[in-house]
Amino acid sequence: MIQKMKGTEDILPKDVARWQFVEDLARDLFDQYLFREIRTPLFESYDLFARSVGNTTDIVSKEMYDFEDKGGRRLALRPEGTAPVVRAYIENKLFGPEHPQPLKLYYIGSMFRYERPQAGRQRQFNQIGVEVFGSDNPATDVEVIALAWQFFQELGLRGIQIHLNSLGEKTARQAYRQALIDYFEPHFDELSEDSKRRLHDNPLRVLDSKDPKDQALLPQAPSILDYLNETSQKHFEEVQSLLQALNIPYQVDDRIVRGLDYYQETIFEFIVENQAIGAQSTVCGGGRYSGLVEDLGGPQKSGFGFGLGMERLLLLLEEEGIDLPGYEPVDVYVICLEQAANRLATQVVQAARGAGLIAERDYLNRSLKSQFKTAAKLDSRLVVTLGEKEVASGQLTFKNQANGQETTLSLEDLLEDFAGVFRRLTMDTSVIDAFFKGE
Repeated sequence: MIQKMKGTEDILPKDVARWQFVEDLARDLFDQYLFREIRTPLFESYDLFARSVGNTTDIVSKEMYDFEDKGGRRLALRPEGTAPVVRAYIENKLFGPEHPQPLKLYYIGSMFRYERPQAGRQRQFNQIGVEVFGSDNPATDVEVIALAWQFFQELGLRGIQIHLNSLGEKTARQAYRQALIDYFEPHFDELSEDSKRRLHDNPLRVLDSKDPKDQALLPQAPSILDYLNETSQKHFEEVQSLLQALNIPYQVDDRIVRGLDYYQETIFEFIVENQAIGAQSTVCGGGRYSGLVEDLGGPQKSGFGFGLGMERLLLLLEEEGIDLPGYEPVDVYVICLEQAANRLATQVVQAARGAGLIAERDYLNRSLKSQFKTAAKLDSRLVVTLGEKEVASGQLTFKNQANGQETTLSLEDLLEDFAGVFRRLTMDTSVIDAFFKGE
């Protein structure tokens, strides 16, 4: 038997409704903020990620799925969403006057990284992200953070902390990189093997290490905030001021650096303590990337965005006991007792669907008891039983499953206004009675 590949998961029908609920909530919020969806290819040129994410990052050097196609081109499955969106932004000239500026985009899709599978982390994983191009205003930083904050609040998540930092502009970041190297060099033998390897190529990643050896050295390490120039300092202070104006809680954390080379200025992470996905785990993160568009051959346009992992988020929701809606209940279930009623059952179920209702019928010639069990499993609101008698008379009896009330009406009346019939038969009479009684 052929099985799924390690690090991948089948999302079964019983779980898909939870995914759709989260995705639909995100789409509704994005619409409110005037973000528009973009869909990019699953694979891109290897150079796109080498130039944007960085050759020295773990993502490119160790985790990325890259290969040559039959034409000898080096390709990569996308390991993250920002670089492909930036590439599409440049290639399709989305910075032109015919497009609203600043341009706000979002994406929902699969990413791929070759890493050790664990709870909430797979080799094929799904990400929701947003990107804003063309605004240097600190209010843009805050709007994106506020969007993520509102999303988590509407999902009902509690105990989430926003960690905020600034990496400054490129020259400040370069000076800080050297300061880190100078600090860690005398402690080189005390570092973890990963940090020894990273120190000269990407010293900021040492700050990201969870290894106890590295953690012991971090309290005395220099802070990036001491290297910000006046412009970056003012930008960061304005971001904090605007967050305070919106009553969005945050804490400045000069140890978060994000794992991608393209970040500059404001960066942030939404962190939650939960054993299902690891203590102090990041569920959403992002920031500003002022030079990335230009580095990839585009105009001098700034960018700001975030990404969040769906698998990790759904695991967190489950751990916190937050119930997400499942599939909608069936409005009308048609029970078919005899083959003679097959044609009528088909007419009724299709008429219900044509009226915008969720409808289903039996196709397997099961017993009456089994069909009623199926109707119950589907949480059906109305059930109609069809047999030779109904075929001959054209009179159909509907049963309201909530109160047991039965109503008989003609097929002609039903087909004339199925939606109206449904509303009438499922109307909550207790609400109407209370209204007229003035309760």
